[in-house]
Amino acid sequence: MDLIPAPRSAEGVPPGPAYDFLDAQTQLDPRPGTEGVARWLRATVGAATGLPLQDGRSDHNRIVLSIDAGLAPEEYRIVVDGSVRRIDGGSAAGVFWGAQTLRQLLGPEAFRRAPLTPGRVWALPRITIRDAPRFAWRGLMLDVARHFMPKDGVLRYLDLLAAHKLNVLHLHLTDDQGWRIEIKRHPGLTEVGAWRSRTKWGHRASPLWTATPHGGYYTQDDIREIVAYAAERHITVVPEIDIPGHSQAAIAAYPELGNTDVVNTAALQVWDTWGVSPNVLAPTEHTLRFYEGVLEEVLALFPASSSPFIHIGGDECPKGQWRRSPSAQARIEELGLADEDELQSWFIRHFDGWLARRGRRLIGWDEILEGGLAPGAAVSSWRGYAGGIAAAEAGHDVVMCPEQQVYLDHRQAGGEDEPMPIGYVRTLEDVYRFEPVPPGLAPGAAAHILGTQANVWTEVMENRSRVDYQTFPRLAAFAEVAWSVLPAPAERDFAAFEARMATHYARLDALGVEYRPPGGPLPWQRRPAPDGNDAGLGRPIEGAPPIV
Repeated sequence: MDLIPAPRSAEGVPPGPAYDFLDAQTQLDPRPGTEGVARWLRATVGAATGLPLQDGRSDHNRIVLSIDAGLAPEEYRIVVDGSVRRIDGGSAAGVFWGAQTLRQLLGPEAFRRAPLTPGRVWALPRITIRDAPRFAWRGLMLDVARHFMPKDGVLRYLDLLAAHKLNVLHLHLTDDQGWRIEIKRHPGLTEVGAWRSRTKWGHRASPLWTATPHGGYYTQDDIREIVAYAAERHITVVPEIDIPGHSQAAIAAYPELGNTDVVNTAALQVWDTWGVSPNVLAPTEHTLRFYEGVLEEVLALFPASSSPFIHIGGDECPKGQWRRSPSAQARIEELGLADEDELQSWFIRHFDGWLARRGRRLIGWDEILEGGLAPGAAVSSWRGYAGGIAAAEAGHDVVMCPEQQVYLDHRQAGGEDEPMPIGYVRTLEDVYRFEPVPPGLAPGAAAHILGTQANVWTEVMENRSRVDYQTFPRLAAFAEVAWSVLPAPAERDFAAFEARMATHYARLDALGVEYRPPGGPLPWQRRPAPDGNDAGLGRPIEGAPPIV
């Protein structure tokens, strides 16, 4: 079967033939609440197989889709025993994940967009599968701010997430290098903030630039389409609007948002290099009202039913301008704060309360712990495990995404032909042995680990091919970590996973994913041989990453 992620149990159905068969007469029998899954099966599996999969209740040639209240919401059960074929789930989401497994059971050709052999009969193993996810939050963060990914690329990644039973897409929509979401009351955010005149090529220490202007943004209708497309696949979209750092694109569009008493913000442009800009938001009432207006439109685009969390960044906020700014210092004194760290916490707490009053939950990077964690806030623990441990022990929910383990912009091997090498080597096996819950965490604190997320930062990923290369095949290993109940990292059977990947590579081929092959990059994926002009393009870090 070679299923990825591995199910909790899968048993053959003896005695009798090993396979059942689907053909042009096979019908779908969607029971109440599963109509959306039936639509997906017809549109996706039906297109690949050429089977019409019409609704009907044929006694012997149908697939029943049903909700079983006795199962957990994302739990599912597949039974193919010669007399019945059915997918039961605790909710429509559970049925949908079962449908993803059914697609894998049909073989890699079921991942294509049209049948390779029209009219063929499709073999389906006689089997009983019982399965449920380990974590409720199984996510991928896509940075569309550094390099813009057009809408169709985002929809494609939603399909790829669904195929791996991942259920959260965290969209990093704003940063120093670009603002990617239309805000109608502040049109300058996309008229100015979505475009930069040039781009650093490689790591920020590189001497090279790409002179072609870069930019793009999602209209509000684009966002509505993305959210609706995700919801049909039982994926939550978490928008990120960075506050108060990583904000130079917004300040370039609206200079009054910056610390105008220490910087000529009118001269700022959308940042064209990488790293952390010193230009941060001014702690003024005007800034608060401006971003409240932004978030009002964001909340309307991301309904609470499908996007309960709003990510506000909160990371890497340099305090230098606040220290020099008489206005910021007066604000600290007025609010009775101890220092600039507490001023950042004041920003976070303001929007935590603002979101809570509107039925949403704030989540931010682990720097929001500095100066005091906002009540009710959740933490994306990226600098290591420590922030997540501290937050969980304090009773706050946590998504574990430590950069040393699951930053997929980090290189996959140490060879010189790896394109634009960044960070530590994180192989497919390294990701497979990642454990989201730190050992020794008390059960009460461990219950606050909502799940885990792999992050794809795109400074050195200028197009879809580069994003694919960095993300796959490691996302398949991550998906199994997030979904399956696995042994301790050292005890995991990577050889068996690698054997299952042989079939999964064929699925990725059918889906058109430009992954890194197990033998190394293909010729067109390789880094060009050094010619004297590419010194310093990357930033490889040698040795094993620290566990912090």
